[in-house]
Amino acid sequence: MKTVVITGASTGIGRTTAERLAAKGWKVFAGVRKQEDADTLKKADPAIEPLMLDVTKAEDIEAAIAKVSDTLGGAKLAGLVNNAGIASMGPLALQPADEFKAHFEVNVFGTLSATQGFLPLLGMDRNRTGDPGRIVNITSLGGRIAAPFLGAYTATKHAVESMTDSFRRELVIYGIDAIAIGPGSVKTPIWDKAEDKNEDQPYANSAWAEPIRKFSETMLKGGREGLPPERVAEIIETALTDSSPKARYAPVPDKFTNWTIPTHIPKRWLDSIFANRFGMERPD
Repeated sequence: MKTVVITGASTGIGRTTAERLAAKGWKVFAGVRKQEDADTLKKADPAIEPLMLDVTKAEDIEAAIAKVSDTLGGAKLAGLVNNAGIASMGPLALQPADEFKAHFEVNVFGTLSATQGFLPLLGMDRNRTGDPGRIVNITSLGGRIAAPFLGAYTATKHAVESMTDSFRRELVIYGIDAIAIGPGSVKTPIWDKAEDKNEDQPYANSAWAEPIRKFSETMLKGGREGLPPERVAEIIETALTDSSPKARYAPVPDKFTNWTIPTHIPKRWLDSIFANRFGMERPD
């Protein structure tokens, strides 16, 4: 039985992936922060073992590593899926530094800490038996295309893209692979959470009030009409099991419009598209 650890598994991509892999015969350790989420996952499938895991807390990571290690015995961990993440909207010119830093604490430093912690189980400990494991980092379309009003989030996802490439190029000596999956809009609760955080309209008196409103509507609509999380879970399974996986997967709805064009036109053209779409005109 292959064993995988998934962070941020209480909802959305993480939970769907946990359920998919468990149904395929994997032993799944699912990282959550609330006991109620742990109870729900355990009821969903006995093969899913919840881990109380806040990736910003060293003690949680250490306890999770110990639990997984005990279960593995002397075998290697087959996979680590770094999915935990947060997102809040706001213009970088005004967004509080603490809120910006919080994105990095979870999305970047949390990913780094979890990866470093589980690397011995994935194969850096050469005394373990079995094939080396794989790291799958869930980044975003925003890991390649920086949207307005998501600067904190996209900055972290750009960082994780870079970290994934560096890990893959360094860990080759242990046979450990590192793969990025950068979805576009996915039907997950992350944008509902972002909406809840912005209900008090913290930027209502700023010059960006109306553009943020338009952007928020676009993002929330895209999220609710985006890819089903099952599609991303399928790609995660492929990344973990394919004999020759890609270094990066880009499951993006309406891919030509949302991925191919934006990544191939000059950045100034894309600037104009964003400005026109969300009503941000250059002053005379």
